[in-house]
Amino acid sequence: MASNAQSKALLVAAFDFGTTYSGYAFSFQDDPNKIQTNQNWYAGGGASRLVSLKTSTSVLLNPKGEFDKFGFEAEDKYAILAEDDEHNGWRLFRRFKMVLHRNKHLTKDVKVEDFSGKQMTAFPLFVMSIKYLREHLRKAVTTQKIGVEETDIFYVLTVPAIWDDNAKRFMRDAAIEAGVDPKRLKLALEPECASVWCETLGMDMKGAVAFQGSQYMVVDLGGGTADISVLERKPDGTLKEIHKASGGSWGGIYVDENYMKMLNELFGEKALTELRKTEMNDYFDVTREFEHKKRSFDTYKTKQIIVRVSASLRDLAEKYSSKSLEERIASLKVRENAITMRGKDKLKIDTTVVQSWFKRPIDLLIQHLKSLLAEPKIQSVRTVILVGGFGESPYVQERIRNELAGMRVIVPADAGLAVLKGAVRFGHNPVIVSSRIMKYTYGVNGFVKFDEQKHPEEKKVLKNGEWLVKDCFKVYVRVKEEVRVDQQVTMQSLPISKTSLTSVYRTTQEYPEYTTDTGCELLGSIELENSTVIPFNEQKTEDTFMFGDTELLVKTKNITTGKEAFMTFECFK
Repeated sequence: MASNAQSKALLVAAFDFGTTYSGYAFSFQDDPNKIQTNQNWYAGGGASRLVSLKTSTSVLLNPKGEFDKFGFEAEDKYAILAEDDEHNGWRLFRRFKMVLHRNKHLTKDVKVEDFSGKQMTAFPLFVMSIKYLREHLRKAVTTQKIGVEETDIFYVLTVPAIWDDNAKRFMRDAAIEAGVDPKRLKLALEPECASVWCETLGMDMKGAVAFQGSQYMVVDLGGGTADISVLERKPDGTLKEIHKASGGSWGGIYVDENYMKMLNELFGEKALTELRKTEMNDYFDVTREFEHKKRSFDTYKTKQIIVRVSASLRDLAEKYSSKSLEERIASLKVRENAITMRGKDKLKIDTTVVQSWFKRPIDLLIQHLKSLLAEPKIQSVRTVILVGGFGESPYVQERIRNELAGMRVIVPADAGLAVLKGAVRFGHNPVIVSSRIMKYTYGVNGFVKFDEQKHPEEKKVLKNGEWLVKDCFKVYVRVKEEVRVDQQVTMQSLPISKTSLTSVYRTTQEYPEYTTDTGCELLGSIELENSTVIPFNEQKTEDTFMFGDTELLVKTKNITTGKEAFMTFECFK
């Protein structure tokens, strides 16, 4: 469906909706490799003004609950309002994407907190964000080519490969709600996009990923997650996944949290809370500056980092605490002189302290990478490609190189944009990925003939004069199985009632027997109306699973009547 729309498109546009930062890129069909990104995301003002290729994933709502600003503009406007004490009723939301990764029982009603701790349903925030990026993109495109219509654009929306089926559907639904035509929309897996981009780069990179039979691991380290895919180049030039996608919550925001925890201990919770309320510009400057320091942190080049923490924060700390800052520093569990003040608004921090903030997420990542590389299936993999904003950190690169002995670790230039640029290329040629490894066993809830030798008595039911067994897991594909992108599995059955209800299940078990087994999860269901004129035993229905693409699609069709229906996710009903 999307491939036809893609072939007719004049240009492909990709959105990278990140935990910390978001952005877009595009290229025209007549020159697909000339990929353009927005160059003008500005943060802050005056001496602290920053220019970025992506903007902050932040949304500002006005007192009526309507969209006002996105990105750095949202943060800066909220800070100005707060300075004049005019921010009451305004709501700022930041870094809310992680709700889709952390929530095992995701629904459209899932909530996130704003900057002041008040909750709101998350879905409208995703819709507003995508709508803003889409409108910003449209303006950028029309400055280049006059007469480009909305119907000329094919959209790609990147998602982590480790995301669940329902999280992907959440993003698709948000994009559709934002006005994107579902026929001109494709979801792309982030590590695969990075791989697609890497094959366009210099000879060193091409030598690792572009030759027939090359196997390599792509580690996409973003703000929230580490997203890992293992790929192989097939003789026809396409990519196949050779291990199911994996990863975890080991992104850069956890380093930020450790830094803020230290500031909390140094200046006091009251002072930091007050800074957020009364000197919000200073607060954003503190967090933005640390983001820059975090990405450039390198133990080879420096023995300490110097961060500006704002004089107002020190004044607030003195106001709320009887202890001096020097006394607070002394009470921290760090060696003497590891943290010292320089003037009134700067902290000098030893690299050993900074390294401790990186320790937990990077330790967990490396532990996972080692266990992956020890698996027999991928023992011949000798190349790791590191991308993503957090992957740009020289210290992270150093840790991975040191810990993964014998591995070739490659970091492409502009690693933070590799996913975004690769997503554009993927949009021009979606068939570049030809097969993937299943993360689950998928099937439906069905009946089989009762056999007293192998079926428990309590599962026995009488249907149309025949003893059957209920809750049987009818497997369509098994976990770890390789499936082609266009692969379909169809099974036929006879309807036994006016409405056929097909319940779709998944499990990480390879050989489940019953849908009631531990670990089996109801993913969604399909309701199809059958004919009441034709006898049921003269009708045929078929369930079709369409596997291998970035999203799972399941449909039921009555072959006799021609009617068909598609799966509705259980959590979004």
